Amino acid sequence: MWTEKELASRINTAVEWLRSNVAEANAKGVVVGISGGVDSAVVTGLCVRAFPENCIGVIMPSHSNPEDREDALWIAEGFELRPLEIDLSEAHTLIFNQVKQGLPMSSQGSQMVGEAMSQGNLKARLRMSTLYAVANAMNYLVVGTDNAPESYTGYFTKYGDGGVDLLPISSLTKTEVRAWAWMLGLPQKIAMRVPTAGLWPGQTDEAEMGLTYDLIDRYLLGEEVPAEAKERIEKLHHQSEHKRNLPPSLELPKLERLD
Repeated sequence: MWTEKELASRINTAVEWLRSNVAEANAKGVVVGISGGVDSAVVTGLCVRAFPENCIGVIMPSHSNPEDREDALWIAEGFELRPLEIDLSEAHTLIFNQVKQGLPMSSQGSQMVGEAMSQGNLKARLRMSTLYAVANAMNYLVVGTDNAPESYTGYFTKYGDGGVDLLPISSLTKTEVRAWAWMLGLPQKIAMRVPTAGLWPGQTDEAEMGLTYDLIDRYLLGEEVPAEAKERIEKLHHQSEHKRNLPPSLELPKLERLD
């Protein structure tokens, strides 16, 4: 494991990295979405350290578990950050109902194919749009909360939580994120909270990925993991490659102008 000195040094590096990137972009501060989980809590702590007077934490419930909101508010209070709360439930329902009305149902006639995934990704994309609405209004940058296991396996919504300006913890294993949480003064309740993106009731990250964060951490650190876990991780990485790259662009030969 790491010493306190090593962790403190890496946290300071992340804080300076945020300041440098914001200055380079001629922006004035940062915006971060606070979900109540350890990743967003750690990123919030980094943002507050980097920009104590120019940081906005946004809480965006959307038919969410009330405990998520309570934890998010607790995190903001702990970092002495006054949060901006924007409830996206009504917007989500309005958009998704119109989508359902316009699209054919499944063969059973009761549910669209992929309805849960569509609803969940819509939540993530509404949150992204909301963060950018705040950021654009203030000339701030949007700071994302994806960690290394999520970045590597593509466990993020394209143009949703993957749509950000800066990713300060995307090289950290989940284990190190939790260590940073401890260094930033976050309690065990937040550091060891069951990871969930809150995309639908009962949803958890590990159940959806079919892998534990510990297994992905070990794989990324070059340690031995069971063959089936290695195969699953590599498959997820390959399938999600498009999320980490710009969209393919068709390049056609230029046509000569006819006078």
